Amino acid sequence: MTVRKLNLKSKKMSKGNNIHIVDLVGEHVQIGMFSDLHWDNPKTRLDILKRDLEYCKKNNIPMFFNGDTFCLMQGRGDRRGNKSDIRPEHNNAFYFDSIVNTAVDFFLPYADHIIGFGQGNHETGIIKHQETDILQRFVDLLNAKANTKIEVGGYGGWIVVRQYLENSNSTKTWKIKYFHGSGGGGIVTKGAINLTRALELYEGFDVFTMGHIHENSARTDVRDTVVNHSQKGYYVEHKYIHMMLTGTYKEEYGNGSKGWHVERGAPPKPIGGRILQFTVKRVQKDNVRAIESHIDSIKFPL
Repeated sequence: MTVRKLNLKSKKMSKGNNIHIVDLVGEHVQIGMFSDLHWDNPKTRLDILKRDLEYCKKNNIPMFFNGDTFCLMQGRGDRRGNKSDIRPEHNNAFYFDSIVNTAVDFFLPYADHIIGFGQGNHETGIIKHQETDILQRFVDLLNAKANTKIEVGGYGGWIVVRQYLENSNSTKTWKIKYFHGSGGGGIVTKGAINLTRALELYEGFDVFTMGHIHENSARTDVRDTVVNHSQKGYYVEHKYIHMMLTGTYKEEYGNGSKGWHVERGAPPKPIGGRILQFTVKRVQKDNVRAIESHIDSIKFPL
């Protein structure tokens, strides 16, 4: 187990390679949730990505990246390769190395605010076919240069947020289940079925977040449950579960005239991640002191 202090009156501990524990202080705390950057692809909107990273840095918001941080499709022997889909700085004999080195330079100003990077199918594909873990190499070098302890998570995992109220012993624990994603994302359902499947797959989470299908939306599901309070005893409570899809930063539809994305009948996709928000307040009802809490998420502001 490691301990790390962030620049937001927070500390972070982890256990295992896919459980990340983050301590945050305040009645209202946020986490920037990203996925599917495809950072090294020339179609990626690095201008929008940089805007969102700067927003998190300016507002002391920690960040997590849920897979497909990299595209990595231009290596030797990759059947998906396309000469127009490689940036000039990566068009050399050390393709993977150059991606790692330039990505470290790009993310270095934001390293103090990064919780971790989860694996996506693009990263695991390189492990399978090229026998190297690009994501781990990137994070190791970024940690060495920034003197940080950013973690590499799994294709799926958990983020446990312990929210402390200032000048109080009150603490609220939130459990975020992250999964990079599977399937193609139905053009009609836009990932709604994936979210419903998650309700059957996982237990005890307050937030589910998924990328992969390049959609950007959120919904709230509610469950009827019974809880026990030290003063009130057993009572029925409605448990709110926040279900979230994070978008991509790769804009591959263009004007709709050509390309694999267009040919397979895929539509334009929303660009950007989401900001996950946790609010906790101390209240008193019927002479009983309690905590009320709320979860929501929003798109990044312009």
